[in-house]
Amino acid sequence: MDFISLNNGVKMPLEGFGVFQVPDPARCEQAVLDAISTGYRLIDTAAAYMNEQAVGAAVKKCGVPREDLFITTKLWVQDASYEGAKAAIQRSLDNLGLNYLDLYLIHQPLGDYVGAYRAMEAAYGEGRLRAIGVCNFYPARLTDFCETVEIAPAVNQVELHPFFQQENALALMKEYGVVPEAWGPFAEGNFNIFTHPVLSKIGNRYGKSAAQVALRWNVQRGVVVIPKSVHRERMEQNFNIWDFRLSREDMDEIAGLDMGHSRIVSHDDPGFIKMLHGLKVHD
Repeated sequence: MDFISLNNGVKMPLEGFGVFQVPDPARCEQAVLDAISTGYRLIDTAAAYMNEQAVGAAVKKCGVPREDLFITTKLWVQDASYEGAKAAIQRSLDNLGLNYLDLYLIHQPLGDYVGAYRAMEAAYGEGRLRAIGVCNFYPARLTDFCETVEIAPAVNQVELHPFFQQENALALMKEYGVVPEAWGPFAEGNFNIFTHPVLSKIGNRYGKSAAQVALRWNVQRGVVVIPKSVHRERMEQNFNIWDFRLSREDMDEIAGLDMGHSRIVSHDDPGFIKMLHGLKVHD
């Protein structure tokens, strides 16, 4: 496992385990336990995933010292204000049964997210959050944000996979010292990614699968990846990407797969934004 240094010196694993769309408590808890025993140390959840308590239960049972784990969760749109974020941070800590979080992210650039970030900056200063950042901030919005806040975000978690590579966004993040983190590193299964001929051909050179190539490609770009699976065998396969390195020719070949846009979500779609505002994670 390799690590990347955040802009405040905190070390973050380059590969973690995500629990998006695993709301069943027992299944989520077991998946996190399996992931930790496989070797994952970064666990990524969110208030909106409705499984923070299950993640916390697994963290408590796993037998790995807390300081060896890197726990991330996220602020939902409903709580995007200064006071809302103050309460949400404590709620997530309580749900997870933790005294501090390694990374806390604004989940969507909606509502009073600058006010929310001010509360995050305060909690960071108090030591309750070791690092703070954002999700889904496209280049113009990230630029405005970094020029506005006191503490530059450590991470921007965005959609990053071979079919939506966002090289311009990565260049901007590098300029501001923001580490990119990929949600949906497998494009949520689209584009036949697990059997794609280009990825499969490259994988055959190393005895690796198309999925392993997709993950390796991202980490070689300095992108943190958080693949999700509830199947232990797949978790192990996803974690087995540290014994090979793609060549420059491989990277260039994968660059040719970029479509230049998302086919999963559109943050420019008013209907999508209304849906996010309408989703409530607590009373």
